[in-house]
Amino acid sequence: MSEVELSWEGEEIALVTLNRPESLNSMSRALVSGLGETLAGLEAEGRARVVILTGAGRGFSSGHDLDELTAEAAAGDVDDLMVNQIAFSGLIARIKELRLPVIAAVNGPAAGGGMAMALAADTRVCGASARFNAAFVKLGISGCDVGVSYLLPRIVGPTLAFEMMLTGRLIDAEEAARAGLVLRVVPDGEVVAAALEIAEAIVANDRFGVEMTKQVMWSNLDAPDLRSAIVTEDRTQVLCLTTPAARDAIPAMLAARRSR
Repeated sequence: MSEVELSWEGEEIALVTLNRPESLNSMSRALVSGLGETLAGLEAEGRARVVILTGAGRGFSSGHDLDELTAEAAAGDVDDLMVNQIAFSGLIARIKELRLPVIAAVNGPAAGGGMAMALAADTRVCGASARFNAAFVKLGISGCDVGVSYLLPRIVGPTLAFEMMLTGRLIDAEEAARAGLVLRVVPDGEVVAAALEIAEAIVANDRFGVEMTKQVMWSNLDAPDLRSAIVTEDRTQVLCLTTPAARDAIPAMLAARRSR
């Protein structure tokens, strides 16, 4: 049984499912490798326009596979630990940097690395039973792991991010929505459908414009000032205006306005 499953919602929306339900989709080395390969394949193939990422069973992901992590730590090989750590953190960067928009459909608990995968998506919806936390601080390990210390404060702000990471506290779906961690909460069982609604609205737009929007949004979250952000926007807009889609769409919009 594959630890990552790929299916399709229509022709252009890829549904990627973490498939270790017996462990709440904990992140084994095989799952991390499989997810990275699946995302790379989708980007290279060119069919997909949007990726929805979800988990099988009653959880999104419980984070690192603790059996594997315990065995690695007991072996005490720093080189091996670093190789595995880089593989896990590299997956989070891969999700964020994917050319395609990624929507996390969080169908249950998302802890540690599981929360990091959700944070690396471009937006998130969750079911009523979803829970989020960075639990490693409770184990005597830094809560700053696999990109969480970068992504979480950018999404919810530093005040809540510090409190979550220093305490390891679980936040429920409603608090996650109030904090802006998720876009909205839906009943359990409807989370993929909610993500699909967003994906279909994205697919209705031109591919190049969507990809440039994602790229510039992430870039300008790190812009040092407004002027730098505007320079990136200006260059991208001029580039987009040269595409066939823009050349066709602008006159059509003008014609529609004049006919009202």
